Amino acid sequence: MTSQLNVDTIVDKAGSGGSNVKMANTSTYVSDGGAVTQNTVQGLCKAWLFAGSDAGLQDSFNISTPTDHGTGDYSYTLTNPFSNDDYSLTATASSTDQRRNATENGARSLAGTLAVETSDAGSMDNTAHNITAHGDLA
Repeated sequence: MTSQLNVDTIVDKAGSGGSNVKMANTSTYVSDGGAVTQNTVQGLCKAWLFAGSDAGLQDSFNISTPTDHGTGDYSYTLTNPFSNDDYSLTATASSTDQRRNATENGARSLAGTLAVETSDAGSMDNTAHNITAHGDLA
């Protein structure tokens, strides 16, 4: 037997306004047009970061340890790793004087590590960079 709960607001027992909502990994949402459903958990970003040229984190989510391996070569340990290394990594890089590229460093990328290299024609170390990762958490 299925049931439905219709409410305007969910709050904790104390009534302070906060609440904890847990969703199963099979939870779905309905598309904007209402015709399609998608898995909610699959669509969430699982890790992201903004870091400076020394791998210093300015802000991040699900990142525990930054490492600067040398000129333009960075890796970041995930607090909660992926179940495997088949995840999607998007990275960008910027500098005040010219455009930069950021690419995944496949040799360092593992289920628990995000890794990028920044460059123009060669490696560059004066580059801020951003990483977003989507995949299945362990």
